Amino acid sequence: MTKVTADVEYKISLDGKSYLLNQKKFNLLKYINSSNSIKEAANLTGVSYRTALNYIGKIESNLDIAVVNTTKGGKGGGGSTTLTEEGKMILKECKKINAIMELHREVNEIEATVLEIDKGKRIMKIQMNNTIITIPLHEEYKVGDRIIALISYDNIFIMLKPQKSSIRNVLKGKIIELKLEDEMIRVKIDVDGIPIFADVTVYASKDLELTIGKEIYIGFKAVSIATLKI
Repeated sequence: MTKVTADVEYKISLDGKSYLLNQKKFNLLKYINSSNSIKEAANLTGVSYRTALNYIGKIESNLDIAVVNTTKGGKGGGGSTTLTEEGKMILKECKKINAIMELHREVNEIEATVLEIDKGKRIMKIQMNNTIITIPLHEEYKVGDRIIALISYDNIFIMLKPQKSSIRNVLKGKIIELKLEDEMIRVKIDVDGIPIFADVTVYASKDLELTIGKEIYIGFKAVSIATLKI
């Protein structure tokens, strides 16, 4: 089981160039956008003004763009700093990543071995214990590679019997735990000795008459699985 932490990095790509923003750089851009002040944004981020300028400089030099516009005030001051269109685009991409991570805060983490690769169909089969599932082809993998498959709790569907659908992976399992979590029922299922979690509504749990020890089927689409090479 994996939880997303606050200390994340955002990979931003622009015109063939990529740069990793950490949480502080993201916060700096966010606060510049809301305050129109690098000094205030630096304070809110918890870094010095010099460090804030250094962060901005690194983003701009690595992506070869300008991320801020600064206008000077008159004798009485009043200058301000705003994000450029490119700076706003970077902030938007970071927010999209945050939204995706918020939707998938917790995932099943399953070790598996690449069993078969079908380049024609653009898929591969991986094996976890005696269970085989299908995932999209990853060009960098080869047969025999050890990987970790990541499947979000809310991407797993619970069924009382196998059904014909677009879901490619359907596995039989047994419920070993039911727990109420944030107004959802977290179902722990034993699939071939591997614990897999799924979240369902209270209504769905009652409708399916889910109980500990009940045999069920779980399903998930191949595209809902992310992988990491061990």
